[in-house]
Amino acid sequence: MASTAELSPREQRLAEQRRALPDGPGVYLFRGSRRKVLYVGKAKSIRKRVGSHFSKPARRGVSEMLSQIETIDFVATQTEAEALLAEQNFIKRHRPRFNVRLRDDKSYPYIAISLDEDFPRVYFTRERHRRERVYFGPYSNAKRVRETLNLLGKVFQFRTCEGKTPGRKSGSPCLDYYIKRCQAPCVDYISKEEYRTSIDIIVRFLSGRYRQIERDLEDRMQAHSDAEEYEQAALFRNRLQAVRSLLERQRIANESVGTLDAIAVAVDGTDANAQVFQVRDGVLADRHSFYLENAAAREEAEVAEEFILQYYATSPAIPPQLIVPAGLEDSELLAELLAERRGAPVEVRHAERGDKRRIHELATRNAQLALDQDRLRTEHRRSQRIDALEGLRTELGMEAIPMRIECFDISNLGETHTVASMVVFEGGAPKKSDYRRFGIRDAAQDDFAAIGEVLARRMAQYEAQRERSPHERGYDESFASIPSLIVIDGGKGQLAAGVRELGAFRERGVTVVSLAKRIEEVFLPNAREPLRLPHDSAPLQLLQRVRDEAHRFAIEFHRGRRDAAMTRSVLDDLPGVGPSRKRLILEHFGSPERFLQASRDDLEAVPGLPGKVARDVHAHVHKAG
Repeated sequence: MASTAELSPREQRLAEQRRALPDGPGVYLFRGSRRKVLYVGKAKSIRKRVGSHFSKPARRGVSEMLSQIETIDFVATQTEAEALLAEQNFIKRHRPRFNVRLRDDKSYPYIAISLDEDFPRVYFTRERHRRERVYFGPYSNAKRVRETLNLLGKVFQFRTCEGKTPGRKSGSPCLDYYIKRCQAPCVDYISKEEYRTSIDIIVRFLSGRYRQIERDLEDRMQAHSDAEEYEQAALFRNRLQAVRSLLERQRIANESVGTLDAIAVAVDGTDANAQVFQVRDGVLADRHSFYLENAAAREEAEVAEEFILQYYATSPAIPPQLIVPAGLEDSELLAELLAERRGAPVEVRHAERGDKRRIHELATRNAQLALDQDRLRTEHRRSQRIDALEGLRTELGMEAIPMRIECFDISNLGETHTVASMVVFEGGAPKKSDYRRFGIRDAAQDDFAAIGEVLARRMAQYEAQRERSPHERGYDESFASIPSLIVIDGGKGQLAAGVRELGAFRERGVTVVSLAKRIEEVFLPNAREPLRLPHDSAPLQLLQRVRDEAHRFAIEFHRGRRDAAMTRSVLDDLPGVGPSRKRLILEHFGSPERFLQASRDDLEAVPGLPGKVARDVHAHVHKAG
């Protein structure tokens, strides 16, 4: 070990701070420049645990972390359980680079049930902030979530219409009723009590209480049969058969295995994958795959522990048993903490034999396969987008990350052919199927009036789509969607014009901003000064990508309309030029603008165009001005 005289000032400072650390439980924080938190850890003895970081041979990721530490802070606690809770709170607050990080749970899909409504809806969401609603998840695969919702809709026939009250203004059932996807509570074809019973069964299904569901459905089928209500009895028989068929397909063990989560982790350097196999009454209810950031290249047991804490901090359901990898040091502490959250005992252990070991081995193989596949690269890109969205949420003061962003831009040439574009980004990536174009109806208006007209039409389209079912002709999913964030290309004037037309959206929590191109200022309603974000920041770069895409899309539409108009007005009346020669001219110059700028020599050089015709065309164009 180097003598004190050989240590740098930074190393001397860290050595003094390490000697001052308490020999008791708590949390320690490694901070870098500007007091940025690099790593948060918990320990039975803070002094000994911190010392181990500096005394062990450092792996590549740990060595990088140690080289960046400027100060060491700590928070002493009474117990290890308190230290565990404090560690997770600090990780969630600071998102340290060198901790194992589960991607932001807001980006993962959930199934939500609106129990605050008389006739609850069961729907897909990526947000989880309304206390009066029940959420199931997080799930790792949006497609599987939608498949689950589709199955539940077929079996239990819940409503899909938006709003607190079911139905449309027409007062008649929508198409869902006629295709047996809804029992039409909007026209009292089902009572509130009967509808709520179906919702209760869905809650039990998503909670994994399968045997209870089977018994309930069987009892209700028998009760209706005994009362000679054979149509209702047949309905519950069909539901029972559908549920049993699903469970048999997914059964991977005997019912005696019970309810558990098998958690496996695979680690490869700074990459890691965690698999959660949710087994309910011997049925594989779901399988989730999560990619983890492991910048410090930590071992499998450390990664598993941090993942378990982060995952169950957001999961609304904790099973009575967790099957975890071998070597987990704090399994008893984890069990104590999870039991407190669950309100009932939780067992955390490694499986040595039997079906439980087989299930865990299956989860482990899946974790390793996930790392071996190209999906990891895609997930890295996705993580960067989510980080940008999270940064944007913070900068704009939004409650949730803006999963759907709509941007509007105006394109014109003087007072002619004014058009507008609407582009959509979902999850930080373009969703081109939702792009829309608008022709401005009053060609004499300015940009402020044009943006006002477009956003008024956007609102009108949203109101019109609310009256339609997704199965109806003319239904437009893009216009029916509510964005999280609307971006207007322009400054204060364009923002004011847009805000006037977006009252209904703003009441629903939609954030509206404008982005001025000159020095990339972000204007917010009711804010005196614009928001100036660093030019290299991910949130600003995301806004720029959205704005530039809207501009590109608007220009493309504008050029198409202008070229078509110019082609008709300029090329149709040229002397000696028919359809074939018109095509030659356009192919040679590429656009009507370049044709209008051509000299006589340029026209005479067009292959296949006679010299006399070229001279006549040049004289005609310049005579016409």
